[in-house]
Parts: sequence; C-alpha cells; structure tokens
Amino acid sequence: MKTNLRLAVFSLCLIWNAAPVLAADGNYHFLKEIPVGGKAQWDYLKVDSEAHRLYLSHGTKVDVIDLDKGTVIGVIEDTPGVHGIALAPKLGRGFTSNGQENKASIVDLKTLKTIMKVTTGANPDSILYESGQNEVYTFNGKGKSATVFDPESGKVIATIDLGGKPEFCTEDTQAGRIYVNIEDKNEVVAIESKTHKVVSRWPIAPGESASGMAIDTEHHRLFLGCDNKKMVMLDSATGKVVATVPIGAGVDANAFDPGTQLAFSSNGEDGNTTIAREATPDKLTVVQTLKTVVGARTMALDPQTHNIYLPAPTPAFRVLVYGLDK
Repeated sequence: MKTNLRLAVFSLCLIWNAAPVLAADGNYHFLKEIPVGGKAQWDYLKVDSEAHRLYLSHGTKVDVIDLDKGTVIGVIEDTPGVHGIALAPKLGRGFTSNGQENKASIVDLKTLKTIMKVTTGANPDSILYESGQNEVYTFNGKGKSATVFDPESGKVIATIDLGGKPEFCTEDTQAGRIYVNIEDKNEVVAIESKTHKVVSRWPIAPGESASGMAIDTEHHRLFLGCDNKKMVMLDSATGKVVATVPIGAGVDANAFDPGTQLAFSSNGEDGNTTIAREATPDKLTVVQTLKTVVGARTMALDPQTHNIYLPAPTPAFRVLVYGLDK
C-alpha cells in the first residue's frame, strides 16, 4: 500500500506540473488604450470573449466596446447608477444592476435595447447570471440581500437575506454554489443555487473588508482582494484560508486565469496590479507588480487572449489594456 500511495502522489504531481501554464512568471506589459471619453464614472466591466466585446459601466449607461477595433460601438442606455453587467449569450440577453433606481435591466444583446426592468433590493451592486439554474442574482448593498429572478420573464424567484453588505460574487456551477463577499462582516457566504439558501459563512481573517473576488473552479480556490492590502486564497469547499500574499492599496477587483494559473488584484490607490501565481492549491506567490495608473481600481480578464482591461480616469476616461509577453 505504501508503494501505491507513493506512485499516486507522484502521479498527481506530474498532472499538476503538466498543466498548460503560459508565462507563469507574469511578464505583463502595456499594449494600448481604448478611448471612451465622458465623465469618469464607472464600476465593473465584463468581457464577452466569443463576441470580442467589452461591456463597461459608465454612470447612467453601459458602453459596448469592440475589442478588435478598440472603439466604442454601442451604448445600453437608461441604467442609472449602473454597477455590474452579467451576460447570457445563449439567451441573447445581458443584465445590469442599476444602483440608483433599485432595479436590474434585461437587455437584448443584439440591439442593446432594454426589454424590461426588474425591481430588486436596495442598491443592487454585483450581478451574476447563474447558468446551472438559468437565473440572475443581484447582490443588494444597502438591502443586505440577494434578489433572484428569471432571465426571460423577469419574475422574482427569491430574496435571500445575507446578513450584511454584499460586494462581489462568483459561481461554481459544478458545485452548485454561489459565493459573495460580505464586506462589513469580513466573511464569505456560500449559497446553494438549487435552494437559494445560505449554506456556509466563512471568516476571511487575516483578510479584512474583501471587495474583489475570483475563482479557480478546477482546484476549488477563491481569491479575495482585501482592504488591508492582502489577497486571500480560500478553499471554496471548506472555507479554510490556505494562503495570503501582499497587494497594493485600493483593491476593487480580482481575476483568475485558468490558462496561466495567475490571479490578479487591481489596486487603484497605488496605481498597480498585483499578479500572483497559484503554484499549487496551497501556494500563492507574487510574480509581478504591474504599474498601471492611480484610479485604475476595477478590472476584467479575457481568458482567451489573457489580456486584462482596467478603466482609468485621467487625463481622459479610457480603458488600459495589458497583455503577456510573447
């Protein structure tokens, strides 16, 4: 049995090391900027890799950017105080969380016209299309709740009491779980998507006030960007904090690239992005501190190209694009 155990461990190591990892040491650099213009009022942004589009929240609208052309090609209007964008390409629909009107918009992705609006809890912030159950979640900051609705009819299915202020969210469809940072409680909440029930609450210490969140579904790891300048790697099955690394100040978004095993933290106050490698499921190591600009606090990743996109407020509102060295 001991020999078999050694062989099993050795085989697992080979499988991990053989996984396709591109430029594991980071080596990101500036590629270009995409002019947007207008007032520098924004929050989340979302990449549609298949359509080569970037959706950028912009005050009372969402700008739609063609990533091949590097230009704004359309606008989703009437989204007051928009925070987040979620996409359901197979349904041909997108969704926005409109914080100032306590509503979510359901949008036709072809015409960019609003089909209908759904009343949510107070100040919907992060928004998620959960493909496993074909439902949309808004996470309501002031309402301390989540609103779940049908993406086609707009009918509200459930309201989930979260017991604190939710910030960013992500999902693991195979596990049937949705995860959200509860910023004022220093914890992560896990929701069972089939029942809409909170099934776990996990402390994130030594992290504090997590805002950004990303997930590695293969290895069941969450990456949390915390206000006390830490990125926390947490086991999404058990809630155990397995590693932390230092990051810059002012984090507001995180991303994880399964193709490179790199985790990102956009740090707006320091004007940089921390890039860390998940060397193993229990080891996280900073491999690059990428200089961006002060104010570049949110971020989106394109897993196909491995490019990252960060809105920047000055001297003119624009999106900065960074990519891997070849």
